[in-house]
Amino acid sequence: MNTTLIKPLLTEKASSFNEKGKFTFIVKKDANKIDIKKAVEKTYKVSVKSVNTINVLGKLKSRFTKRGIISGRKPSYKKAIVKLSDGEFIDFYSQV
Repeated sequence: MNTTLIKPLLTEKASSFNEKGKFTFIVKKDANKIDIKKAVEKTYKVSVKSVNTINVLGKLKSRFTKRGIISGRKPSYKKAIVKLSDGEFIDFYSQV
């Protein structure tokens, strides 16, 4: 497994992108689009048409406890949306 890709993002919105030929991954924060393209092509043996990246800020979380309100933040991460060439597909569920 390549170190640039952390894991595929499997949400309802990401699944709706899969039908359009777009696949979503969580990647390392220091990865650039060229690194992501090479990693996806090497790992899944597909040809990548384009890569879009998004830095996602972690959500604020607060919890009520005996000692008062504790506030914190979920960790931030970088998300990559990869568009594949026409007719290509990545099946994430075959490896489960």
